[in-house]
Amino acid sequence: MSAPYSRSTEQDFTRLCVLLTEAGASAEAVAAIQATNTQATGALDADREAHGAHWTAVDGLRRTLGGPFQRDAASAAAILALRDHACRSRSRFLERHAEGLYDLITAGRTRLMRIEALIAEAGARVPSLVPSADDLAFEAGRRQGEKCGFEMHQGILLSHWFRDRAIGRHICHAMLLPRPESLERYAEYDAAGRLDLGKATVERQGAAAVVTLRHPETLNAEDDTTMAPLEIAADLALLDPRTQICVLRGGPVDHPKYAGRRLYGAGINLTKLYWGEVSFLFYVIRDMGFANKMFRGLARPDRSPTEIAGGTREKMWISALEGFAIGGGCQLLLVSDYVIAEAGSYMTLPARKEGIIPGAANMRLPRFVGDRVARQAIMYGRRLDAESPEGRMICDEIAPAGGMDAALDTVIDGLTSSGVVSAEGNRRVMRAVHEPLDMMIDYYAAYFREQAYCHFSPALSANLEQHWNAHNRSVA
Repeated sequence: MSAPYSRSTEQDFTRLCVLLTEAGASAEAVAAIQATNTQATGALDADREAHGAHWTAVDGLRRTLGGPFQRDAASAAAILALRDHACRSRSRFLERHAEGLYDLITAGRTRLMRIEALIAEAGARVPSLVPSADDLAFEAGRRQGEKCGFEMHQGILLSHWFRDRAIGRHICHAMLLPRPESLERYAEYDAAGRLDLGKATVERQGAAAVVTLRHPETLNAEDDTTMAPLEIAADLALLDPRTQICVLRGGPVDHPKYAGRRLYGAGINLTKLYWGEVSFLFYVIRDMGFANKMFRGLARPDRSPTEIAGGTREKMWISALEGFAIGGGCQLLLVSDYVIAEAGSYMTLPARKEGIIPGAANMRLPRFVGDRVARQAIMYGRRLDAESPEGRMICDEIAPAGGMDAALDTVIDGLTSSGVVSAEGNRRVMRAVHEPLDMMIDYYAAYFREQAYCHFSPALSANLEQHWNAHNRSVA
């Protein structure tokens, strides 16, 4: 559950200090957070120094006390209360200073900066507003349930920035630009018609640029190691002037149950999530980078990516659903223009069993299957078989088992034989009605905050132990 963002009363803070003392916090540490507790005044320079001192004291005590979920009930309550105070204090600061801080970092919005750079710069400008390198190092190697939750502050900062639609548009613009690595490697891809990025490949095949996710030891699950390769591959596919269509597939996997078959994707790597090896920014960067580029195309530095401005470079995306599309895999089907599903394949959004929010599926899935079925899929784990009536609302056609290559050839030929000159325009005007950029920005303002709390919820670790047996699995 999210902590309320109302102001803490003096009585609340006094009660917090009592809880901390009862949980074993030293008198000196409690005195330090009492002495530095402050309210935002409206002057950014003064507030960032005063709040930075308080957050440094609070986070130092949090490191001493450790994560809440392996402690006794009384200690856990104190630690959670301290964590919620830390989040509320940052939120109060950002209610006054989110816009000013963003303008300071971006030189009055003259610099387009990716989220990774924005977060780092925010930490440099305001001490302890977001986790430092030392904070992240302290959390490294700990199971998710053992962490203090410093990364929650990243979600709070992003949520406040996205409450201002103009800032949200500016950040989205930056995230839709090709990555610098993509521009650096474009000539290599163009010359060979193929580029191997490790966890992903991109290959020119006739009129199509085919992006393949390759994480065979995890049934093509996604994590921090797949983010950049997939996004770079998408950039190159969209930049390639020799192709007219993009295709997304999963590569063959190692698991003996599937005997080298291709699988579209198993979603987030649950084992790494349980063992604390999935960062909070994974959710943010994957959705605003790779997935959003599939949906909106690539931005140009000098033009807004809004539908009205029409400043994006786009291609149609075909998804080849083989085996299953679980969690994040299913989310990618919702940003695809055409889905070919292998007979017997299925989709799930097992967010309830994972304890997280399934990206933008809460916003997008109801457009496909209606609100009731979407709630059943997200909150009750309903499986959607590709050949079922509900599955056919997501999947455009069914290919026979083993017939995906032929089905792709037929669809690509059909879509490109008369040219795809209207594809960009049709995509934009459909988005203008169903999901304009500002609608997505409003969604993410809530999503970043709520996902931050879910990511560090006790339910997450408990769910993964119950439904995934994660504590008995090793990280691949």
